[in-house]
Amino acid sequence: MVIKTVIRKGEYYDSVKLMIVSKKMAELPGILGAAVQMGTELNKEVLKRTGMLDQESNTASAEDLMISVKGVSQEAVDAALSQVDTLLNQRSGEGNKEYRPKTIDSALRAMPGINLAIISVPWRYAKNEAMKALQKGLHVLLFSDNVTLDEEYELKEFARGSGLLLMGPDCGTALINNVPLGFANKVRKGKIGIVGASGTGMQEVMTLIHKQGFGISQAIGTGGRDLSVKIGGATMLHGLQALQADPETEIIVIISKPPAPQVADKILSYISKECSKPTVVNFIGGDPKSIASSRAYPATTLEEAALQAAELAGRQSKQYLSHPTEDELENIARAEAKQLNGRQKYVRGLYSGGTLCYESLLILKDWVGDVYSNTPLIKELKLKDVSQLDGHVCLDLGDDEFTVGRPHPMIDTALREDLLASQAGDPQVAVILLDIVTGYGTHNDPAQVFADLVKLHKGKAEKEGRHLVVISSVCGTEGDPQNAVVQEQRLRDAGVIVLPCNAAAARLAGKIIKYCD
Repeated sequence: MVIKTVIRKGEYYDSVKLMIVSKKMAELPGILGAAVQMGTELNKEVLKRTGMLDQESNTASAEDLMISVKGVSQEAVDAALSQVDTLLNQRSGEGNKEYRPKTIDSALRAMPGINLAIISVPWRYAKNEAMKALQKGLHVLLFSDNVTLDEEYELKEFARGSGLLLMGPDCGTALINNVPLGFANKVRKGKIGIVGASGTGMQEVMTLIHKQGFGISQAIGTGGRDLSVKIGGATMLHGLQALQADPETEIIVIISKPPAPQVADKILSYISKECSKPTVVNFIGGDPKSIASSRAYPATTLEEAALQAAELAGRQSKQYLSHPTEDELENIARAEAKQLNGRQKYVRGLYSGGTLCYESLLILKDWVGDVYSNTPLIKELKLKDVSQLDGHVCLDLGDDEFTVGRPHPMIDTALREDLLASQAGDPQVAVILLDIVTGYGTHNDPAQVFADLVKLHKGKAEKEGRHLVVISSVCGTEGDPQNAVVQEQRLRDAGVIVLPCNAAAARLAGKIIKYCD
């Protein structure tokens, strides 16, 4: 076996492009593994765990392209490395002669009627490109992350003064005039509008509303830091004003982790004084009493926010199809706990959705106590080393520390696959929690990837005298490219317990751990 790494200083490529190139190189004759990625510390750690970290790899910085190849012979490795430039420069659909503008100016010349730009470039260029678009009079969805707070403030002040909507930075989801932007699902058009500081939180609520038979008028993303003290809820307020003025929106839903107190007061004051439309507010983990005092409808989970909105839209019952009762969850929990051995006592959550992870942390703490995370509820529970997990843990794998130089986990499942394998082999782990998010922009068949892994590791655990419980929800609809119904069935066929929402999955995990004692 031969391992060789080539470092290209200061050479940058989009992380999705690098993922595609890595997969194509891994399929070449005689190649046992290939990784073409930026030289971040996390990527080096992944190489180390897969046995591909060599001395050359350690010289790479986050600004450098790192090409690592493992093969059966030197000839196979050299042949693969000779294909790198060809693969990097290859464009999808090369036979398509459609004109592709390379700048904002050339795009405007080619399509003079456009009024919105999606910006997805490396963080160092993101602020300048977003400002160019705003100065041209375009609304902006800024997908790029790692933009500084000062840069975000400058962009949003300019947008506010220009009457433009800036969604982001780090805004991954929106649905504008029934057009999905970023990571979004195929949902029916309707009368419920959403403003959210969470991409997966918005997706969860949108898809659950869809499953109630209702639809979405608009879904406006704000970016995760919009409700910080410095930004002051600029996009949230702009979005609320837009939905209040939108004749197709009759009900409004707000989704966010708990804002800074003074920002929460500002948002709730606007709802109380200016908003005539019924408004559901889910400041996940926030105080429902302060929300209710603003004449809004408080929700404690994403599930509850969707059900409240559906009820306001005209559905009479709070129960919906396939939703298990608490008694049914209790029965499942007792049955699963009975099959665990005495050493199994921990839950490990591996999430691609940041708000789904946060919601699970809130739910689990009431059942199991302290839960550690890279994005914890309190700083004392922050993991010191994400490669060494102990106790109850939920990881947000879409957090910036995991996505610098690599695709988001909704696109590239490799890191989560690696973690699932390691946690499934831990003799103290009782339950593994997963989220599967379908829709536009995500992996084309995530359930099959994890179904195959779950089958393998449940089988290994059984041979070692352990019963491994894997619980998941699927955030998606039957209209998504992956078809969420098909995804759910693939997971069930592999022995995964599939529940209709993230909150129910977390509650079941907590109940199982409770009965382990």
